[in-house]
Amino acid sequence: PSALPKQLCFLSHPSSCFSFSFMILDIPRYLFTIRSGQVDPMAADFCHFKQCFVLCWSSVVDVLEALQKLLREFAVPLAKVGGERLVELSHVWDSGWSKAPSAMPVLSVLENWEEVSELISHPGQRYKGEGGIEAAAIHIQSSWRRYLARTAYLCHCRRKWAAGTIAISWLMHAQLCRVRKALQARRFSQLENSRSRAQHLAANWKRIQSFKRTIIHIPSLGYSQRKRLNLRGFDILQNIQMSRLCDIRDENVEVIYICPQHLGNDILDYYTSLLKCDGATDGADTRTARASSSVRRYIILTPEAVDYFPTHNMCLSTLLKYSPQTLKHIRNLIQGKHAYIVGGIAHVDDLAVADELGLPILGPEPAIAQHYSTKSGGRRIFVGAEVDVPPGQGDIYSLNQLHETLAELMTQNTDVQRWLFKIDSEDGSHGTAYCDTCHLSCYKWALQEYHRYGPELWNPKCIQVKIYLDEIPEWLTHYAQPAKTSCYPNWACFLKTFLRQGGVVEAYPPSNSVTCLTVDLLLEPGGEVTMFSCGDQLHGGCKLEAIGSIVPQSSVHPETLHSICTRVGRACLQRRIVGYVSVDLVSFLDHNTMEKKVWAVDLDITYSNQLAMTQMLLMMTGGTLNCRTGCLEAPMPISEKCCEHQITKQGTVFAFFDSSKRSSIGMITVSEDLQRALATFARHLSVIHQEISIPKSQGETNFMEVIKEIEDILQMTQNKLQREAKPAS
Repeated sequence: PSALPKQLCFLSHPSSCFSFSFMILDIPRYLFTIRSGQVDPMAADFCHFKQCFVLCWSSVVDVLEALQKLLREFAVPLAKVGGERLVELSHVWDSGWSKAPSAMPVLSVLENWEEVSELISHPGQRYKGEGGIEAAAIHIQSSWRRYLARTAYLCHCRRKWAAGTIAISWLMHAQLCRVRKALQARRFSQLENSRSRAQHLAANWKRIQSFKRTIIHIPSLGYSQRKRLNLRGFDILQNIQMSRLCDIRDENVEVIYICPQHLGNDILDYYTSLLKCDGATDGADTRTARASSSVRRYIILTPEAVDYFPTHNMCLSTLLKYSPQTLKHIRNLIQGKHAYIVGGIAHVDDLAVADELGLPILGPEPAIAQHYSTKSGGRRIFVGAEVDVPPGQGDIYSLNQLHETLAELMTQNTDVQRWLFKIDSEDGSHGTAYCDTCHLSCYKWALQEYHRYGPELWNPKCIQVKIYLDEIPEWLTHYAQPAKTSCYPNWACFLKTFLRQGGVVEAYPPSNSVTCLTVDLLLEPGGEVTMFSCGDQLHGGCKLEAIGSIVPQSSVHPETLHSICTRVGRACLQRRIVGYVSVDLVSFLDHNTMEKKVWAVDLDITYSNQLAMTQMLLMMTGGTLNCRTGCLEAPMPISEKCCEHQITKQGTVFAFFDSSKRSSIGMITVSEDLQRALATFARHLSVIHQEISIPKSQGETNFMEVIKEIEDILQMTQNKLQREAKPAS
């Protein structure tokens, strides 16, 4: 037993023979008890333990005191200590444990350490034992100090974060202000340089027009970003005016055409062949020389930024601004030559491109163009030019203003049966809605009173405007509708944009026979007003959208048209608007006076599609368009001058705009008279429609709508000829 202090051996001997069997048990030795944190020094078990380990008692005492102190602090009522474990712990106590004693190593010497550990782990147990009140006070104080320190630290962190955020924001704001000031200074410099070059262009316009010159055509659509992003096929829309290339019909003109997309060889070859056929009526040698010269006098360039921003719908001027290689190429081409830029819808980046190239722009400043290119701005110009405009009101921005204005206009113009609503920033029929007065019950009564008293005795003031105001909101909600539902599906969507961007309320001509026409003017920097093109509009399914023109126009007397356009042109020049503008007019028969009236309804400060196609028309025919007389004169080919039955040049020519989608096409038909030209146009449309409408390739076109419109015009023309022929017979 003395050799196995932790084991006990049992012997057994049966009666027949001796046999040994034993079992090893882990029985602790030198077990003594500590009660309430104090050991009884007179207890037999403790005395026996002390006697056995008297040689190392000094180290055992330190561990024992630490154990008693721990048990007193946690008010442990009973602890059973294994002496040998206590001695083993004392051997390592001097190596560093005594400096920072922990509960677990000390408690490991206890036989009931699980019970003691569970008791010690109870919350608040420490404060029941020796020095508990002081420990609780210390803990409370330390917790409070920790809370204060933690709160102060968090506040410091928040303030530090806020200070950093404010500092970064201020730095960014300061940097943004510097960038804005730099941009403003640069744009102001570009504007001043543009004005200086514009003055030089105005002073030398006549001389420049008489010498060889280079025209840089940039058919940019400088719409707002919101509008550009909502347009599909924006690159194709900016390339609709490729027939600007036909400016080279003037032998003194070279054209640099900036194209918004990469064109295929088929399109390039087509225009190369087309521009060789310049309608010349000279001999074969002369025509060959002119064809060779025409090919050398134009170039088509595509900015490299087209590949960098394929989905951003940037206007062409912006793409060219970010294309240094193309700008360098243009500078090399125009070096030492007279040159100027002809843009599209004005944009602020037009000035940047002009400044990079050092060239003047044949057009107004972007701010002026944007101000007067709205529906309300155009109406102000027409009023200043003292030309007739439809009854209406511009600059409407609130619903109450819309209702009140409409009520006043309806009381003053009882004969108007349809009212138009036009969004300021939209063009064509995209931002137009209409509503018919036949759906108003009060209008029927007002119309009866009007016919009862007549226009002279009819006094609008006797009409209670409140009657209209009560019915107008519901009337608009139920019966107003956008002209093109593809842009605005319903009146609510249209009205939201109308009130946000502002708009115009105008009367639709009170007549069953209304003709719309477009006149293209060049407001020369020298102050002259020149009519370049005039044509009656062709309409498709939407009667408010022009999709083609009949050139020259025949709905308004040429002198009357010239007078109107001259006054509008001079009013534009007074407002520093130069370059190309187009004026939309409507002519109709006033049933009250039985006189033809002409209203000015729209002003576009840009190079129009009609003008571009007119340039191609004149290029192909070699003819001239005299808007003062309303005649298109084309010379006869030289081979037919000696024929007995001489005929003028006639035929069909196409304009292509893209090589990939091929979703748009332009077509010109030329004939001796209106009927033949329209019939040829309709026949070609029908053939093309049949070719592209095979069952395997169905597509949506506006061909049939145009054909129907042409058939109606032909019928009206035929009826007019029959009426004129009856008196003569």
